[in-house]
Amino acid sequence: MTAARNRATSTNPRGTARSKESCDTMIHVVAIITAKPGNREKILEAFRANVPAVHAEDGCIEYGPATDADGVGSFQTKFGSDTFLVLEKWESLDHLKAHAASPHMAAYGAKTKDLIASRVIHVLSPA
Repeated sequence: MTAARNRATSTNPRGTARSKESCDTMIHVVAIITAKPGNREKILEAFRANVPAVHAEDGCIEYGPATDADGVGSFQTKFGSDTFLVLEKWESLDHLKAHAASPHMAAYGAKTKDLIASRVIHVLSPA
């Protein structure tokens, strides 16, 4: 591979090359999911069961849940015991749109809709 080609490509976490143009269109998602009181673990159980299907999707770079870390100290602003975040990276907006329309996401949504108090989704581009 030439030096110019090396600069124009990078490797994603799956080890496959992608062009610089694809890197420039990467999408980040931060979803803030707040469960109805006492239901966060039920939602997370359904979420974790769905993760392998999401990881198998084309364009998925990262997809996983996160909760408040313990022992951080006073500079932390906690989301609270009913909230978790979903941190995602997608190769492109088209990949994210395909993910959102996938049958396994529809099934997950149907399974968890009555357990969720609120859902806020932030779709971001690298700055």
